[in-house]
Amino acid sequence: MKVLLGFGGSEGSAEALERTVERAVAAGDELTVGLVETEGATHAELAARVEALVEGVDLSVELRELDGNAGSELLSLAESEGFDELVLAGNTTSPMGKITLNQTAEFILLNSHVTVTLVR
Repeated sequence: MKVLLGFGGSEGSAEALERTVERAVAAGDELTVGLVETEGATHAELAARVEALVEGVDLSVELRELDGNAGSELLSLAESEGFDELVLAGNTTSPMGKITLNQTAEFILLNSHVTVTLVR
């Protein structure tokens, strides 16, 4: 299965990457990480963080730099290149236990024709 993970550098993104890598190794999935500059980090800094997180894991991870609107770019890449799944950090939980989505996650969930997985 071809999996695309959106990575913006947050702790949630790092956790989503770690969990997705574990699953990809177990299932034999192909993993591509879309680097989106949403937290003030450059593509190079994001790439270095991803490489550090996947170091020592028996999985080849492709890195793609995305510019512009993160939601639009991730959706465009996922749909144009036939990804089976798009993985995003699930953001935070409200005091009532409900998930709180940022604009990117909400846009992707409302517009994606690809299966979306939110990792919390």
